[in-house]
Amino acid sequence: MTWRLHVDKTVCGATGMCAALAPDLFRLDEAYAEPVDAEIEPDELALDAADQCPTQAILVTENGREIGPRP
Repeated sequence: MTWRLHVDKTVCGATGMCAALAPDLFRLDEAYAEPVDAEIEPDELALDAADQCPTQAILVTENGREIGPRP
């Protein structure tokens, strides 16, 4: 089982919150954040980063089903 990470660059505010919280999963470019790898092993930090993103730019999916951010 793998999870897919996606950052919507059209809404990312480049706050760096995700990269600070989960540096192994996200990196910050000058204009936006991006996943280090698009597919990862399940990692609670990915969900935490999606939950904490102030612009809700991070999407975590499993088998095409959205699992993060959590409601």
